[in-house]
Amino acid sequence: EQLIMIDAAYRASAKRITAVCPFYGYARQDRKAEGREPITARLVADMFKAAGAKRMISIDLHSGQIQGFFDGPVDHLTAMKVLEDYVRQEATEPVIVSPDAGRIKVAERMAQHLDDCGADLAFIYKRRPKGTANVAEAAEVMGDVEGRLCVLTDDMIDTAGTIVAAAELLMERGAREVWAMATHGVLSGPAVDRLKNSKLERIVLSNTLPLPPEKQLPKVEVLSVAPLIAEALGAVFDDTSVSDIFDGDNLA
Repeated sequence: EQLIMIDAAYRASAKRITAVCPFYGYARQDRKAEGREPITARLVADMFKAAGAKRMISIDLHSGQIQGFFDGPVDHLTAMKVLEDYVRQEATEPVIVSPDAGRIKVAERMAQHLDDCGADLAFIYKRRPKGTANVAEAAEVMGDVEGRLCVLTDDMIDTAGTIVAAAELLMERGAREVWAMATHGVLSGPAVDRLKNSKLERIVLSNTLPLPPEKQLPKVEVLSVAPLIAEALGAVFDDTSVSDIFDGDNLA
């Protein structure tokens, strides 16, 4: 539908078209992990270009390299400020936990920003069995979590296997309480049942994706990223810096 709207605007002689994609579809398929796999994230970028989009705005891409797939400016926003404000208001001395090695950098940055409320950092060593998709095994916790409120942070919750396994491991290692925070609540397949039966006390998501009624659990809270997008669009059309809005923290 978005591609059709872009094509309509292009054919109506729009001066410039900016595609706003809070959630970039197929973002995890950004490389060939095994033979005969597509690189769908690149295909999506090519489709936007073919339709007539000259610029793209997205939030918390799965990997920063996706910006290079699009032949034009990409404004990579981050919902980190929104999530950090929530933690600052609701928690004291939390441990920010990366659910795998790939998110350590983001979790470390978040812990640094939350230094004023005594935040610490930990991460979980995770392995994926070869030849499987959406299957992860949480192996060990690196960091002091005993008796602490642990906040798992990730870019998305898809089938929820990673986040639920991580929460169970943290509780086994003595965590007092575990929350999960993610920008994109995909919640596909068994995710809702897994989250409902998990040891997670709170699940905080942003509204980059709509949350239908059947996925709205009592422990799920949704935060709005509309002000972030509005501010970025204002900067784009005023020809000012988008990165300054985030103090450069959107350049991961």
